[in-house]
Amino acid sequence: MYANTVVLKTVFLLICSNLFMTFAWYGHLKNMSSKPWIIAALASWGIALFEYLIQVPANRIGYQQLSLAQLKIMQEVITLSVFVPFSILYMKEGFKLDFLWAGFCLIGAVYFMFRG
Repeated sequence: MYANTVVLKTVFLLICSNLFMTFAWYGHLKNMSSKPWIIAALASWGIALFEYLIQVPANRIGYQQLSLAQLKIMQEVITLSVFVPFSILYMKEGFKLDFLWAGFCLIGAVYFMFRG
């Protein structure tokens, strides 16, 4: 039971962290394209602060039960799971079949990191 709680907390916090990270890294491309890059960088750093305030505890909680490699693969899966809807819904980029192929590759990575 404890292991499941740790993993669920970690996943939830990583999803929240990734929402901030995705907006910090890419949101300025839509919202601040007419602003100087330094303004976009400062705004992104402000958003990224919240990402780190969630990311660090997520990794500390997860490391109680998961290996470093498992945490990293989990992070990558969550990153793609957050990025694809962001790209399609917010940035209006459209769906690409490559998203699906990348997802399949990550499923393979998850298998190898979490087996046995």
